[in-house]
Amino acid sequence: MTSVFGADGKNLPCTVIEAGPCVVTQIRTVEKDGYAAVQLAYDEKKEARANKAELGHFKKAGTTPKYKLAEFAADFAQELKLGDTLTVADVFAETPFIDVVGTSKGKGFQGVVKRHHFQGVGGTTHGQHNRLRHPGSLGACSWPSRVFPGMRMAGQMGNQRVKVFNLEVIKVIPENNLLVVKGSVPGAKGSYLLLED
Repeated sequence: MTSVFGADGKNLPCTVIEAGPCVVTQIRTVEKDGYAAVQLAYDEKKEARANKAELGHFKKAGTTPKYKLAEFAADFAQELKLGDTLTVADVFAETPFIDVVGTSKGKGFQGVVKRHHFQGVGGTTHGQHNRLRHPGSLGACSWPSRVFPGMRMAGQMGNQRVKVFNLEVIKVIPENNLLVVKGSVPGAKGSYLLLED
């Protein structure tokens, strides 16, 4: 993240996203596929790192192999053709707000205090010498003799798909395919994101 000064002089926290150029690698139509969508590819990779199926798919679109593929549902059959290149200026020049989808940072296996903000069992009196960060009773007895699904317990935290809605587009820098949005986006630095207007 970084920050920029707005027109009113306030310092705005923002994130710089490299958005494109993306190549159209497939166009799905209702007649052929049962739904309308466009498939975009981003971030070039060496041909040696692609298998034969990927090489044939990208050769049909007239482009080099890419790392990331994503489909966006809409009817683009009349507007786009295979091999067309979309830049940040083409898509987001007139867009005031966008939604950002990404994978959040993985934090590994965490206990209930960190994962669900439990307060622990309580004081250190009455023999409580090793239960300070434990979950306490799970609430089951002879009925139902099991733990209900969805019980908040220790487990893996993070590394999930997260969607952030209505991030304001502060600036579009078309010569570098950069998009500056107000606020933070999910994921670590350098991770892939999906941008939706």
